[in-house]
Amino acid sequence: MTEDDLKKLRKDPDGLLTYEYLANHIGECGPDEIDSLIDNMGKVDLSGQFLASAARYLNAIDPVGYEPAIRSLVAGAIDRDREHKYLPDLLQGLYGEDYESRVKELMVADDNFRRIYKRLFPTAII
Repeated sequence: MTEDDLKKLRKDPDGLLTYEYLANHIGECGPDEIDSLIDNMGKVDLSGQFLASAARYLNAIDPVGYEPAIRSLVAGAIDRDREHKYLPDLLQGLYGEDYESRVKELMVADDNFRRIYKRLFPTAII
């Protein structure tokens, strides 16, 4: 990532530019650059839309290799998606369409799953 890229991304108004950069340069980005992109996206994405999209994108590419980045993106999306527009897609995108049959297992194993599930289904008995 060049200094010009960084300057441009720091002016990102909502996270879209940063998300696009990540998507278009994923094979070129090292862990430190990915962390910088996530930090930048976290500062500007007030709705959680691009944080959630980036998490699903990285999960589709390599869920194990990008696990720390995905975890960070999901945590940011949970904090910002107050209207729950993007959280439902995260459940299916990250945990599979059969996540409902594995709720108890996922609640114990994954803190982000637990946080999303409690936000979406606050009255559910688990």
